[in-house]
Amino acid sequence: MSGSKRKWIYAFGGGSADGDSSLKNLLGGKGANLAEMASLGLPVPPGFTLTTEVCTAYYDNDRTYPDGLTAEIDSALAELEEKAGKKFGDPSNPLLVSVRSGARASMPGMMDTVLNLGLNDETAEGLAKLSGDRRFAFDSYRRFIQMYSDVVLGVSHSVFEEILDDYKAENDFNLDTELSADDWEVIVAAYKKAVAENHDRPFPTDPREQLNGAMDAVFGSWMNERANTYRRLHDIPHSWGTAVNVQAMVFGNMGEKSATGVAFTRNPSTGENRVYGEFLINAQGEDVVAGIRTPQNLTKKTREEMGDDMPSMEEAMPEVYADLDKIFTRLETHYRDMQDIEFTVEQGNLYLLQTRNGKRTARAALRIAVDMAADGLITEDEAVLRVEPASLDQLLHPTLDPEGERDLLVKGLPASPGAAWGKVVFTADDARDMAQAGEKVILVRTETSPEDIHGMHAAEAIVTSRGGMTSHAAVVARGMGTPCVCGAGDMRIEEAQGRFTVAGRKVQRGEIITVDGATGQVFMGQAKMVQPELSGDFARLMEWADRARKLKVRTNAETPHDVQTAKDFGAEGIGLCRTEHMFFDADRIAAVREMILADDVEGREKALAKIQPYQTDDFVEIFRIMEDRPCTIRLLDPPLHEFLPHTEEDVQAVAEATGLPADQLMKRAADLHETNPMLGHRGCRLGVTFPEIYEMQARAIFEAQAAVEKETGVQPLVEVMIPLVSIAPELKFLKQRVDAVAKEVTGKTGVAPKYMLGTMIELPRAALTADEVAEHAEFFSFGTNDLTQTTYGLSRDDSGKFLNDYIKNNIYEKDPFVSLDQTGVGALIEIAVERGRKTRGDIKLGICGEHGGDPASIRFCSKTGLDYVSCSPYRVPIARLAAAQAAISENQ
Repeated sequence: MSGSKRKWIYAFGGGSADGDSSLKNLLGGKGANLAEMASLGLPVPPGFTLTTEVCTAYYDNDRTYPDGLTAEIDSALAELEEKAGKKFGDPSNPLLVSVRSGARASMPGMMDTVLNLGLNDETAEGLAKLSGDRRFAFDSYRRFIQMYSDVVLGVSHSVFEEILDDYKAENDFNLDTELSADDWEVIVAAYKKAVAENHDRPFPTDPREQLNGAMDAVFGSWMNERANTYRRLHDIPHSWGTAVNVQAMVFGNMGEKSATGVAFTRNPSTGENRVYGEFLINAQGEDVVAGIRTPQNLTKKTREEMGDDMPSMEEAMPEVYADLDKIFTRLETHYRDMQDIEFTVEQGNLYLLQTRNGKRTARAALRIAVDMAADGLITEDEAVLRVEPASLDQLLHPTLDPEGERDLLVKGLPASPGAAWGKVVFTADDARDMAQAGEKVILVRTETSPEDIHGMHAAEAIVTSRGGMTSHAAVVARGMGTPCVCGAGDMRIEEAQGRFTVAGRKVQRGEIITVDGATGQVFMGQAKMVQPELSGDFARLMEWADRARKLKVRTNAETPHDVQTAKDFGAEGIGLCRTEHMFFDADRIAAVREMILADDVEGREKALAKIQPYQTDDFVEIFRIMEDRPCTIRLLDPPLHEFLPHTEEDVQAVAEATGLPADQLMKRAADLHETNPMLGHRGCRLGVTFPEIYEMQARAIFEAQAAVEKETGVQPLVEVMIPLVSIAPELKFLKQRVDAVAKEVTGKTGVAPKYMLGTMIELPRAALTADEVAEHAEFFSFGTNDLTQTTYGLSRDDSGKFLNDYIKNNIYEKDPFVSLDQTGVGALIEIAVERGRKTRGDIKLGICGEHGGDPASIRFCSKTGLDYVSCSPYRVPIARLAAAQAAISENQ
């Protein structure tokens, strides 16, 4: 990096700044917004930001900083000293700083922070004289030693907590605020001794050495386990890096006229347009978010609603609150979004430490977006862009039935809405392990910390006995859309005994509880749920989305229940009806097995004649529900052996139930065994070998179509899909047979079937020869599950055993079965689209793999010019919104 003229540091404060909010990628979200607020003339303590490019250079050069950075830090510190009127390391007038991370995407609690940096024995004495409050100075000093030792030196915070707890117990103290200046001096000495014993070196006293250590730790925390997990869960690239913000300290723990707090300009759980937040008098920021002390409400109205006796900030500090309230309005209007604000009051003076677009639940995001559009603050298209498509999943599932019986265990704070039940676990590792084994779990903790992120993600819901609405558990749960109850103070957790107790009731690990995050209640057992109502704000936003999108949205469904659910969610057709699912029904599996065991065409046709009425009835039900919406019906795809029993016990049971000979069943199962059935005798290959199977299915489809048309007067729109085509003659061969059946049904019913015939593009050869395949296909549906498997040479069923290692090691950015590989698999789709349209200009193009419900994949489909995406019923609204966002973004 030698000789680089790049600017590594941007200053802010004193009414001006080097950067602004447009430099978010360079300065990180926190640094960009601090610069923006400073430029707006808001009360921001001065400081400077080391850019995300420093982080990138740090990791590119084996954790070594770029040349010239030290000189820039010296210059930035001198400028900061001038703005603050204090000097770094000066015992008579010490400047103390905070060192915080600030990635471009908010990652609450995932990276490290150090406060009160610059304190040593001399500057602590200077701070005591300067403030006139010796207790405050040594309280700040002990906080700094504990935080710095934990974050930078690797001495666990539990070491210091044990010292403090023992001291409080020996001296009959309950609260930290009861300790005097002399008490804190004793604690500081004990802390320094503990550092020397646990770190083999004394606690560093040189402020510049302290600053260097803190910067190393914050940049280093970009790659810690919890940050890596969070980025993986939220699709944040490792390459972005984090900025580091060095800022003059202001003190919320400087007596009764000082305070610290967190505020949202609207309720992040419900979206209601009123201020929501908490504060603590005589405290520092970590006291609020860590749940160490129970915070107080910001507004009188909220305090009264919650039945809290402690005065709100509006009552305790009316003048400061009035200033803060004006700032809320100004920031929300400026950023045109709900803001999450951290503030400190130092001896009656208000300071802003951060603002960012606040994390919110899906319900809140909907309401805020719709309300802001209605108020003219944003456009309808901007409202559509404001809601994360995947977050809609929170709204599409059941909530607690208000009429159902409930056995209330405990009540806490309603930290993140939604309802869930599961087995009680007390550790993040247990939550992860049991969830991976298929169990539903509820994570119950005294309080969560960033180290619990993997267990929080695995849990159906989270319950904590301590902490408020802005605690770590609450913020992370809301971001994940996980129901959460915090501050359930009547609950006593006895982790060592594997239980918690409430008013004498004991709940053991593994027992089932139900959590209602909307009311803050926890119930014993599995409570009854009700289906969601998708009206109001949801319906309005989806109406705007439907106006904006170009892609149609269909569903993958074959049961009447799933088809109706998808239709209710706005599906415009069926993109994939898997007919093999109908074969497994108990009423027809015997006939299916009889067909498989038949030795000749005559025997197979006899068995198929028994199956056809069931298939016809299935299609009649589907066509009735879908009315005039198109229905793509895939003919039989899986290999025949899947329909046969395999173990001797299963074979014997089937033989007794069907009257079929057990030895014949075993022999046929052995005959049909394949080494690699995914690439074996399945799909169109079955149709070529046993055309009578596809002919029966086509007959059932067309007869159902004729029956529904006679019954309703509306002819269902049918698309017959041939799976697994790799070469055009396969499709030509089977098309001839389907067309022949259509003529046969016309003669029988007097109704000529209207249908399109096409294929699923799921093999690379079909994509590469799409111009030839399109001579016989009126539509292509991209089966991206198999296309991904055959392109990568991966088995979706087996690759889960090692794919996480690929993602952890940055070999794969994402699981290719979850989000479409746009470079490889996507290139095959683009080739097939171009070549298919070259042969048949009006060919209909869609996607029906699991990627059809993934927002990133939907953006690709929109850009590539497909006509529709198809996804599971509950992902239909997600796909509608993602398709709208793709169209809006393409037009910008």
